[in-house]
Amino acid sequence: MKKFNIRKVLDGLTAASSSSSATAQPGTPRENDVVQETLQSEHFQLCKTVRHGFPYQPSSMAFDPVQKILAIGTQTGALRLFGRAGVECYCQHESNAAVIQLQFLINEGALVSALADDSIHLWNLRQKIPAILHSLKFNRERITYCHLPFQSKWLYIGTERGNIHIVNVESFTLSGYVIMWNKAIELSTKTHPGPVVHISDNPMDEGKLLIGFESGIVVLWDLKCKKADYRYNYDEAIHSVAWHHEGKQFVCSHSDGTLTTWNVRTPAKPAQIITPHGKQPKDGKKPEPCKPILKVEYKTTRAGDPFMVLSGGLSYDTVGRRACLTVMHGKSTAVLEMDYPIVDFLTLCETPYPNDFQEPYAVVVLLEKDLVVIDLGQIGYPIFENPYPLTIHESPVTCCEYFADCPAELIPALYSVGCRQKRQGYSKKEWPISGGNWGQGTQSYPEIIITGHADGSIKFWDASALMLQVLYKLKTAKVFERARGKEEKPNTDIVDEDPFAIQTLSWCPESRMLCVAGVSAHVIVYRFSKQEITTEVVQLLEVRMQCEFSEVDSPDPGGEQTPTLPTPGASSSPQESELPTQPSTGSNSSDGPRDNIPCLQVRSSPLKQSPGNQVELVIQLVWVSGEPPQQITSLAINSSYGLVVFGNSNGLAVVDYLQKTLLFNMGTSELYSPSDPYQRQPRSPRKAKPSGATCDSNDGSNASEDRCRSPTSGKSWRELPTVSFSFEIRLSYRLPFSLTTNPFHFYMRCFLISFCLSSCCPDARDNSFTRSRSSSVASIDRESREAISSFHFCESFPRKTDSLVSPCLLVGTTHGSVMMVALSLPPSGDQRLQQPVGIASCGTLVKLKGGILTMALLDATGTLLPPFFEQWYDPNASDEEKEKSRKRRPASPPSSQESQDTHFAILCSEKQAKVVALPSQTRIYKHSITETSFVLRADVVQMAGANCIACFCANGHIMTLSLPSLRPLLDVNYLPLTDMRIARTFCFSNLGQALYLTSPTEIQRITYSQETCDNLQEMLSELFTPVETPEAPNRGFFKGLFGGGAQSLDREDLFGETAAGKASRSLAQHIPGPGNMEGMKGAASGVVGELARARIALDERGQKLGELEERTAAMMASAESFSKHAHDMMLKYKDKKWYQL
Repeated sequence: MKKFNIRKVLDGLTAASSSSSATAQPGTPRENDVVQETLQSEHFQLCKTVRHGFPYQPSSMAFDPVQKILAIGTQTGALRLFGRAGVECYCQHESNAAVIQLQFLINEGALVSALADDSIHLWNLRQKIPAILHSLKFNRERITYCHLPFQSKWLYIGTERGNIHIVNVESFTLSGYVIMWNKAIELSTKTHPGPVVHISDNPMDEGKLLIGFESGIVVLWDLKCKKADYRYNYDEAIHSVAWHHEGKQFVCSHSDGTLTTWNVRTPAKPAQIITPHGKQPKDGKKPEPCKPILKVEYKTTRAGDPFMVLSGGLSYDTVGRRACLTVMHGKSTAVLEMDYPIVDFLTLCETPYPNDFQEPYAVVVLLEKDLVVIDLGQIGYPIFENPYPLTIHESPVTCCEYFADCPAELIPALYSVGCRQKRQGYSKKEWPISGGNWGQGTQSYPEIIITGHADGSIKFWDASALMLQVLYKLKTAKVFERARGKEEKPNTDIVDEDPFAIQTLSWCPESRMLCVAGVSAHVIVYRFSKQEITTEVVQLLEVRMQCEFSEVDSPDPGGEQTPTLPTPGASSSPQESELPTQPSTGSNSSDGPRDNIPCLQVRSSPLKQSPGNQVELVIQLVWVSGEPPQQITSLAINSSYGLVVFGNSNGLAVVDYLQKTLLFNMGTSELYSPSDPYQRQPRSPRKAKPSGATCDSNDGSNASEDRCRSPTSGKSWRELPTVSFSFEIRLSYRLPFSLTTNPFHFYMRCFLISFCLSSCCPDARDNSFTRSRSSSVASIDRESREAISSFHFCESFPRKTDSLVSPCLLVGTTHGSVMMVALSLPPSGDQRLQQPVGIASCGTLVKLKGGILTMALLDATGTLLPPFFEQWYDPNASDEEKEKSRKRRPASPPSSQESQDTHFAILCSEKQAKVVALPSQTRIYKHSITETSFVLRADVVQMAGANCIACFCANGHIMTLSLPSLRPLLDVNYLPLTDMRIARTFCFSNLGQALYLTSPTEIQRITYSQETCDNLQEMLSELFTPVETPEAPNRGFFKGLFGGGAQSLDREDLFGETAAGKASRSLAQHIPGPGNMEGMKGAASGVVGELARARIALDERGQKLGELEERTAAMMASAESFSKHAHDMMLKYKDKKWYQL
């Protein structure tokens, strides 16, 4: 264990780090005061763990009926595999090409994927992290359809030219056997039949292959004779084909909404033509054409009528109707409407054998944004309750927080209130996709993920043990009145859509207090209760925040003149700044500007609140003289103090949610002391205004045209050269970085945001959940102000002269200033509810480059000092129960050595990190995190019994720094910023965990802990489990006698190299999978050759049984011989006397 002195800078750092490190400052701790740092670089390693959520942009689907595993492919080349609840797996094709089709090697632990770049891949699913064993890239033909018969190693591949190639899945080599399109169709046909859209073998005769071409031609090909037995022609294009299990009939779906049923031996015309959704004319004419039937499946049952399931085929006059799945069973037809367009569907059956009664029991429907499983065994076809976390994107995610190692009783409490929100009417049967096994990891601490959404909802997720399950959903929009129509939409909104969207949130897991801020400049405080209540009147507090920069000339750079700013008061009592708790009478007439009007209307009727988070207080910022309130950029709540603090580009406000009063409302500039060296020098373009910067809650002046003077250039914004640059930040969520005062940096960051949104995020709905009405100039104007970016409640030394700790608040700004605000709390009990809380600004603590992202506090031993909290108690319980459960944490003991620094403030900005000793306020350590980029997210986290700073930069680097010495421990180039979604949702948590929204529908979890990476294999779930393949159907005596059963085919004799020869080398290129050849052969034999090995083992067992029978027969013959000799001896001596022997 290495010890680091607080006074000295560590040796051995890199040149960049050492050059930015600071030397010891006067007032640092004494020489014998040391902090033992246990974290080393060996404790860190970065890797992905699991991905949760619905597969983004799904394109194909497959199901293994024996292993009961579902596979979904996407348009970005991703594969998601699902088993029982909690069994999920994600893997990615390197080419990122769309997955057009998937085929399981049923019960062999392998999967074949066909991609849009004309490549096919064999995946090994017998390992926890699937890997590609073989790949085959076609060079001259485009792949359109694949078919792998059950228990076969030969894969049929149809192409756009109409040809069919055959691939050996064990070696992934092409056979010389090719079915050419010109030999499959009639010689008299003058046109090309089109791409191959279907391939399947006759269920009762493996030697007959059914080939469907897009033009409407279907061919039954004899594999042995290499010729077409029958050809079936129809005028309409074909989309899919389905066999009857007896192999005598098949059904085709067409582009005009018809289904044609064909008898195999009568190709002249269809046996039946139906239009499921067409209107039947009375005069017997052909029904009106309908939309194409994209897919049909034909499944039989032993005891009843067959099922015919199809997608599409609706009438053209059903404009605006949602996508439907049609289930035809006997004479009944059920049309099931879906919420999203249908991508694919599969019918789940009891048997994997195509030549047996299928006995369908469920239909898996893959939609564009959902996965639905329908129960075919119950009346009304109810759906199964989905156990997967596929509703993350139910409304677009706008913010995300991650809490690891939460209180143990928290997840059961959230689940108990969330289980009452579940829908009714689900199928009573168990979820049919039930394969795989859970991992056996040792990670047992509780983890919770909170997601805020564009519709104002907040979801709590149980993320323990690499799983994800929704616990509880909170709808914040219930607090407000909803406009019933567009004509009733209030014109006070500051966003065009999603006015209830969650901007940021602050949650105290111990007290279960929740505070959320929305894009309409509103803050809601929630308490957790297990009892249902009805609130007659929602407590409302309206806050008027507006800061006006006045004309203050900048001093000459060479002089010592200091502009005079008003000194903030030592405290602000509720009487001085309290606003009415009832909505104020505002003006919203067409004659004058809007004033004192909130953006949303709080509901006036009684509010019924279910068990869970219940509204304690609603805080709304109001319009000021025609200017809308600025959106909230930072938020914090402290349950021990009973305070909520929030800030924006105008300043900050502190609210006492116990007394429901506003305590403090001050502009950012007023937080600086008059002699503060970091004080900002404001400048206003309006010459008529009087001198002196003010931030009066009653001032109604307009602040949208404020300009801030750049201290680096000595010129105001309007004095800069005109730049031809049109830009508008049309984002309503808080930017994860601030804009520096350097104009060049400002425009470069504007360009970065514009580039990310235009090129990387074309879906504005997913990446920007609101659209601002402000102009480009106003957008630049607001971002150039110094906004509040971070808060941290603590108990420390607000001033240099303090010798005892007291409650205080650290305030960070987008321009890198960190200021102290002292809090004076009355005694607990009734006095806390009656006496006001005193607040005083103590000036600037330190200045950093870039906006402040996170702050924390350590004691003299390097232990993290979290904010004080109050233990949870049910506010609706009896008084006795409240007193039993309500326990306030004891205050920290006073310092016994007045001259010694006992606390260290950890401060991290977009560019650098600093450690400042308190109360001396001297800088101990300094580290430059990045010079060319900027930090998007930083958190002080606990890991391996110690603390560190975790950072995510815009250039994709993830870094960790030790505390308090700021030694670099990890620096990995992981994920470049290609999407603002990542910047908005990336967050770190304790114990080496982190996550971000990798797509609009998926959460990617990662770890930077070496211990978690080492145990990852044990923690991951298993997809493949040894299961016996069901027995083949019994052909029966007469079918076996007269040859009526299924006809087998030795495909090796037809497709092998001996009979068919070698395929052209230029047709496709074989690409070996990862690993050496021996390992690949072993994996291939383990995956694909399992059946062959089983047959060999069976032959060996039969041979041994035969030898045993021979030995048994020999023993029986010997026993019979012995018995015969014994019998002869008995007869010989039977009648003789003893003396005759």
